[in-house]
Amino acid sequence: MNTRICGLLLVFVATAASAEGMEERLRTQLRSTTQQLQALQSEQAQASAARIAAETQAKQAQAQIKQLTAELEKTRGVAEQMAGQQQSLHSQAQAQVAASNEQIGKFKKAYDELLVLAKGKEAERARLQAQLSERDTQVQQCSVKNQQMYGVAQQLLAAYEKIDVAEVMSIRQPFASSARVKFEELAQGFGDDLYKSRFDAPQATANH
Repeated sequence: MNTRICGLLLVFVATAASAEGMEERLRTQLRSTTQQLQALQSEQAQASAARIAAETQAKQAQAQIKQLTAELEKTRGVAEQMAGQQQSLHSQAQAQVAASNEQIGKFKKAYDELLVLAKGKEAERARLQAQLSERDTQVQQCSVKNQQMYGVAQQLLAAYEKIDVAEVMSIRQPFASSARVKFEELAQGFGDDLYKSRFDAPQATANH
């Protein structure tokens, strides 16, 4: 009886010892599994945070791409508008240059015509000035001739006042040849003076 009890006790003790060892191993495995689970959960949390951060960065990058695309389209539109304005300004400048060249051509033509007209007027003025100078010369010559004729007329009057009635009567006598010759010589002298004092405009022009 005692022997059986001792055997049972030994079996129980051995069983208890074996159970304690298994429990310890299970606890150790549980702790290891728990640590691995915590590590996996930590890694999962980090991966989730990294995924969220990556998604956030991807959304921000997409927003920046949309903004840059919009700015690029806007810049392209402004560039096209400026190119159109530049082409329009270039066309306007070309039209203004063409109009200016045409206007300059008209001004040059008008200037040449005025220059020809001015030269003609200058030639006409010179011709009229020459004629005026010629007329002035003729007037001066005429004035001199008039003075000469006036002097001859005064001499004629003075000579007429000096002629005696007896001399006039003797001129009519058939044999008073000396008085007649004297009178004819006197008359010839006055005639020559009057002829010299005569003013001939065409002859004066030719001589001039």
